[in-house]
Amino acid sequence: MKPEERFLKYTAFDTQSDGESGSHPSTKRQLELAEYLKRELQEIGISDVVLTDDCYVYAKIPASAGYETRKKLGFIAHMDTSPDFSGENVRARVIANYDGGDVPLGDSGLVLSPKSFPHLSAWRGRTLITTDGKTLLGADDKAGIAEIMTLAEELTASGLPHGPVRIAFTPDEEIGEGADGFDLSLFDADFAYTADGDLEGGLEYENFNAASAVFEVQGVNVHPGTAKDIMVNAALVATEIARSLPKDETPAKTEGYEGFFHLTEMTGNVERAKLSYIVRDHDKEKFEEKLKTLNSIAEAFIQAYGEGTVRLTIQEQYRNMREKIEENFHLVENAKIAAKRCGIESKVAPIRGGTDGARLSFMGLPCPNLGTGGFAFHGPYEHVSVEGMRKATEILLTIVSIYSEF
Repeated sequence: MKPEERFLKYTAFDTQSDGESGSHPSTKRQLELAEYLKRELQEIGISDVVLTDDCYVYAKIPASAGYETRKKLGFIAHMDTSPDFSGENVRARVIANYDGGDVPLGDSGLVLSPKSFPHLSAWRGRTLITTDGKTLLGADDKAGIAEIMTLAEELTASGLPHGPVRIAFTPDEEIGEGADGFDLSLFDADFAYTADGDLEGGLEYENFNAASAVFEVQGVNVHPGTAKDIMVNAALVATEIARSLPKDETPAKTEGYEGFFHLTEMTGNVERAKLSYIVRDHDKEKFEEKLKTLNSIAEAFIQAYGEGTVRLTIQEQYRNMREKIEENFHLVENAKIAAKRCGIESKVAPIRGGTDGARLSFMGLPCPNLGTGGFAFHGPYEHVSVEGMRKATEILLTIVSIYSEF
């Protein structure tokens, strides 16, 4: 079965995760896809397949005869889709021989256009898979799942010589919990790749250092007619805090390796207010400086308004995986070689976000990220090309071939 055929089947499963549920997996609907994938793995001839109670699927493909001592290579993708946009009743649209122009997304009034997504101009003649404009598509990361499943079928059916190959499909990546229950011993790989990037040939081994930061402001609320030198308006103090942060270090004004402070939520009144931020930077020293900036701001406002007025809570979330990948740089070099053998140059770029691979790398499983052929994830403009998915699958197979010699 071709990867696009699998992908279209997987889009029928609503697998949105839910960061507020407190359960693992965060939504039971993810288990429906997990059970389907377990059966499919068994049907293509893989006997060693495990589905855990917390919705992790693990599969082991034994090495070809004579290749048993090769390094154990893994591939990982996640089953959940973003909780930020509907993944229910996805109606994927297949557009053959794309003409390179605007694509109306059903009757939604939305248009997928090369003006907004310039890479589309180079996709003339490809077959596109898009949404109808009312849901996300699910290419993040069902395209990755489809490509890994196709890889598994090829390895079991084609006789391609290979070392031991490991597969895992995880829940809840989109809410930052995909690595929480990952069992390294059950997966049993020396190193791995996540198939969770965008355009085919993409290669990512750097991500943000990340933290959350919450300012809580306690005000003093008295009648406004007698408030002079008494009232502390928590909402106004919160706006002062927001203005104290560097105005050009926001997501809207940064790109590439540039970090940011991102105000994700602001609530408040005279009595109490709260500012919620995420803080990101690829550079470790710059990241630490950002955290110092936050602490300095909090201290300044405590000095200005009194002890107990402002409380800052910082929680580190993940670190840049580059330092772990550099210790295993063959993963990057061999991914580049694989892409070149498949006729394209790797597109190396930093991830302006996080990935399960970052946390797994620090857990002891070095894990860079590969492109899957999709784009514009997490919303109605999400799209993927059939040719891109096939090329991404070809790259995975070539990586396996390279590591059969490793």
